[in-house]
Amino acid sequence: MLESSEHFFEGVEKLLEIWFEESSNSDDDLRNISRADWENVLSNVNCEIISTSKNDIIDAFVLSESSMFVSKRRWILKTCGTTTPLKCLGQLLKLAEANGYNVVADLFYSRKNFTRPEAQRTPHQGFTEEVTYLDSVFPNGRSYCLGSMNLECWYLYTFSRSDIKISPKLITDEKIVDSDPDQTIEILMQDLDPETMSVFYKNKFDNANGATVKSGIDTILPSMHIDDFLFDPCGYSMNGINDKGEYMTIHITPENQFSYVSFETNVALSNYRKLINQVINTFKPGKFIVTIFANKCSLAYETMKELEVEYSKGSHWKRTDMQCCNFPSYNLLFAQYSHAEKTGDNL
Repeated sequence: MLESSEHFFEGVEKLLEIWFEESSNSDDDLRNISRADWENVLSNVNCEIISTSKNDIIDAFVLSESSMFVSKRRWILKTCGTTTPLKCLGQLLKLAEANGYNVVADLFYSRKNFTRPEAQRTPHQGFTEEVTYLDSVFPNGRSYCLGSMNLECWYLYTFSRSDIKISPKLITDEKIVDSDPDQTIEILMQDLDPETMSVFYKNKFDNANGATVKSGIDTILPSMHIDDFLFDPCGYSMNGINDKGEYMTIHITPENQFSYVSFETNVALSNYRKLINQVINTFKPGKFIVTIFANKCSLAYETMKELEVEYSKGSHWKRTDMQCCNFPSYNLLFAQYSHAEKTGDNL
């Protein structure tokens, strides 16, 4: 397929995750929100629901631009292109309050630097603009930039105020409860191998399952029930969920000039080294970023020590940056890697 020099799609996603404080009513559940209400929320984001999958613990939505996951008290939205996820916050918080959740326990908003930030819509035309918007909703939030601001970087905004209600007139005296174990690993890949990316074109496979199997995506975390979609003429999205309520999501922009793949999961592992190796050997990027969030209750909390060790001298992978942050409830590791030749070298 010939690609126009003017054609461009921003594969870099905006990731928004909100945890609500436990409700005293056991029947309160974000999954009670109707599909029609979710569609109204997403209309503010400029994306649509393509497909859904669910089990007893989590609902997963494949969107026209990436994914949404809904659990009892956690909501995750990940969107690419020129979407505007922050614009749905007001409506989302009203829906959450109507379903018994009027206390935000934790919020995380993150993204890699855009390839073409000038193409984005307000309030996403710059991280400063995004921070200003988030600060107007969540006073006392904190913003960070990890990596090199003039090269490759990753932005993060966090908010944690379990003692403040969504409704400003309401005050709670609830005590902070112990957190559930929580962890997220995200691998953001660029400069992908063209032959590997060719699998994600409609002229190669008529359906997403063919691309899923051919690429080996189905073997990365075999316990996941996969819901996948192959876009026309190219592009790929998948959600995977398992019986534990864990998720996995992959989004692929295969065009050679701006190829991009993201992998994300909250599967609890004591060491992510093997998983990272499998992901990068599946997609063969020229460079990638790894971020790992883990709270103190998580099995993954100690895994960051493993990744602080540099690659072996015989590897073509070179760690170009690494930063670690300690938050009150979470630890965060950010690491960036690149190599001159696209080989299948391991960590």
